[in-house]
Amino acid sequence: MRKNPERRQALIDAAIEVLAKEGARGLTFRAVDAEAGVPTGTASNYFANRDDLFTQVGGRIYERLLPDDATIARGRAGVQDAARFAELMHELVDRVSAFNSGYLALLELRLEATRRPDLRAVLTKRIREDVDANLGFHAASGLPGDATSVLLVYLALNWLILERLTLPGLFTEEEVHRLVDAAVERSLNAAGTESTL
Repeated sequence: MRKNPERRQALIDAAIEVLAKEGARGLTFRAVDAEAGVPTGTASNYFANRDDLFTQVGGRIYERLLPDDATIARGRAGVQDAARFAELMHELVDRVSAFNSGYLALLELRLEATRRPDLRAVLTKRIREDVDANLGFHAASGLPGDATSVLLVYLALNWLILERLTLPGLFTEEEVHRLVDAAVERSLNAAGTESTL
């Protein structure tokens, strides 16, 4: 296997785009090579097989979905109230939706994980780490709400993002905005936390 990390990353990023456009069946080494603009046969020098490619993509998508340091710093600044919680959730929905090919590729990977145990293990580990990091951030931030309210918002917004990306005409941007606010407000009310939205 080749060792050039930049080339490997470029191939994985190309594989994300192929997954989003063509689905799991379309994820071939030849398609990845074409998407990356490299000579035919390049991807096969970097990945042992399709399973290896799938698992590499599963890890990379989350690297690209994470907020940057400036976004994290803004989230920690100022008053940590229900309005800030909603603001952070709007940023999350917009950031994830902006990487639409990544989210769509992740959906393809989740379906494929039902048939590929190694991929399922990678995604389960990576998504659990993401959930735990979000719970930890929330607990340390002083934002209102408990772990259950965070998980309920996480689940609701994941489906909202799915609707936004796969059926973009279903909800207007104004409706998306109201739904994010409502998800935060109702999860806080269910947790017995006063909402100021």
